[in-house]
Amino acid sequence: MASHSRDPHLRTARPTRSTRFPRLTRSTMSRAACTLALASAASVSLFGETGQAEPRLTPEQVKAQVDVLYRQAEQATDQYDGAKEQADKARSAVEDLQNELARKTARLNTARDTVGSLAAAQYRSGTIDATLQLALNSSPGTYLERVSLVDRLGDRQAQALDRLTAEQRSIAKTRAQAKGKLAALRTAQDRLAAHKQAVQTKLSQARALLAQLTAAQRAAFDASDASDDAASPAAAPAAAVADTTRSTTRPPLSAAPAPSARAAAAVAFAYRALGLPYVWGATGPSSFDCSGLTQAAWRAAGVSLPRTTYTQINAGTRVSESQLRPGDLVFFYSGISHVGLYIGNGQMIHAPHPGAAVRIAPISEMPFAGATRPS
Repeated sequence: MASHSRDPHLRTARPTRSTRFPRLTRSTMSRAACTLALASAASVSLFGETGQAEPRLTPEQVKAQVDVLYRQAEQATDQYDGAKEQADKARSAVEDLQNELARKTARLNTARDTVGSLAAAQYRSGTIDATLQLALNSSPGTYLERVSLVDRLGDRQAQALDRLTAEQRSIAKTRAQAKGKLAALRTAQDRLAAHKQAVQTKLSQARALLAQLTAAQRAAFDASDASDDAASPAAAPAAAVADTTRSTTRPPLSAAPAPSARAAAAVAFAYRALGLPYVWGATGPSSFDCSGLTQAAWRAAGVSLPRTTYTQINAGTRVSESQLRPGDLVFFYSGISHVGLYIGNGQMIHAPHPGAAVRIAPISEMPFAGATRPS
């Protein structure tokens, strides 16, 4: 049988170095994956809904949302003001108790020194009864006199011990009070931080919305915001005051007369504040929030008002909208979250919101919630 030999032409050719497939390294695979991902994202952006950008809001929609955010920020500001007032009171109480504790500790140390001196004197005199020592060491003529001195020494020691015990009890009580006030301070500080964060979040959201506007739209937005205050004809004479110097010491002659000298002083202060910026949490003298302005105005008239809108509404005699007189506090929204100072003719001076100045506005521009006449 003939032997079969391999035909050299039928041999399977081995791939040469130049025809071998490239080795897939980790970096090669990573680059390939990135390329596929980018291609996929591009195709989704071009043909699918996932890559579509959110539609841009109209200026009217921006204004509506910003107004809501400003109102929410003002509510949080009012809560911040209340928490700050509580924190300030708690801090002052803690400081007072700490000072009282220091004074009582000094008295306790004095009482301890007195008791210690008396004990040392007894130790040095030995263990023999004091009356017997006097009898042995004194002449008969001075015995009775020295017995009286010993009695008084015993009384003094008893009194010193009583004082020491009383001071220790007093210090323990003061320490317990300080501990309670310190806990209240920490709670108030926590609330303060939470309300501050809420205000800052709302204001950041408002700024982000306003940043969507073009320069021309933002200018129109600002102009519209400012023109809202001069919307009614009655506002025109008073609004002109805002364009003059803030050194104005009294309302214009056309303003309605105030019912009292104190109300007139509060209104005059509010006129002098026209043009100053709204800053949340501010009580003057160079910036205000809404309740900070009304508080400062009536403080200038010699009347102390609470810090927040929801406490100011109860600081005086409640009056109806038809009974309003210059100097009255006017409140808005169901949550009593905004306040202004009434100046007559349906107008008020108020600090409206961040980014705006203290100005004159009709009370009809916001939902009326009530009014108070401070006394």
